Amino acid sequence: MHQPTPSAGPRHRTVEGPAGRLHLVEQGSGPLVLLLHGFPESWYSWRHQLPALAAAGYRAVAPDVRGYGRSSKPVATDAYRMLDLVEDNVALVRALGEEQAVVVGHDWGSGIAAASALVHPGVFRAVGLLSVPYTPPGGPRPSDVFARMGGDEEFYVSYFQEPGRAEAEIEPDVRGWLAGFYAALSADTMPAPGEPDPHFVTRDGGRLRDRFPSGKLPAWLSEDELDVYAGEFERTGLTGALNRYRNMDRDWEDLAPFEGAPIQQPSLFVGGNLDASTTWMADAIDAYPVTLPNLAAAHLLDGCGHWIQQERPEEVNRLLTTWLASLPG
Repeated sequence: MHQPTPSAGPRHRTVEGPAGRLHLVEQGSGPLVLLLHGFPESWYSWRHQLPALAAAGYRAVAPDVRGYGRSSKPVATDAYRMLDLVEDNVALVRALGEEQAVVVGHDWGSGIAAASALVHPGVFRAVGLLSVPYTPPGGPRPSDVFARMGGDEEFYVSYFQEPGRAEAEIEPDVRGWLAGFYAALSADTMPAPGEPDPHFVTRDGGRLRDRFPSGKLPAWLSEDELDVYAGEFERTGLTGALNRYRNMDRDWEDLAPFEGAPIQQPSLFVGGNLDASTTWMADAIDAYPVTLPNLAAAHLLDGCGHWIQQERPEEVNRLLTTWLASLPG
């Protein structure tokens, strides 16, 4: 049990990673907890967790994942494969003067956190997964699976995988697109049952934007907070972020040696019961006794959408700090 200590505010810094600069924001001191964001976000998605973890006695560090924010953005599409992002995390731990860390991820960050724990169990001593459940590597080729989803419509992952296509939709109005995307997956503003699903586009040249709800921002997101996200992506563009989707088949090949492998470290899962990630992947959650044999708990928050640590920060902070306090060491 780590005693809560007074903490200074968050501090920005950059360290050297395998592909260049890695920007991070850190707060607090104590055991290292690495917080990995998803798409389309940044370190800023952890703004509510950094002070809470610091106050609980942890060194909370939220990087901009490669391709985002102030971190480096390699030009090559295959520079965003999962194993490269895992090595970024190892480099972060080392640059921070540590040997081990707890790794926590949301959305794509959940997958990156899981792969980090799987590939480097000696470095990542525990893993927390938010919104996207763990599924062991293996199975059919991902692009083949996504191509079959949706019938007459096209699944958003396939849409994102085509270079330049999503960028052409997003970048003329980054702020408006982000507002719609965040709203579409938020509990209080997501489309009602029976309305068009924002995860699909029509196959006749449709756009995701056409499926977004119009109107107010979700309750968790202020205009000023949206400005932070929009400002980052207006400066960097979206290609680095979207390249994560364009490496899924490479990841499938790279992680073949880990096919079917469980994560043995202590783990935690927290999702929203209104999030498509938890409903589409309910079987993955049911498989946790096999795939996450040292799982402390799997929490599904009632009435919560996809952006869980921003929609329900106090509840997520409580679950994270309680779990962290239970870990050995």
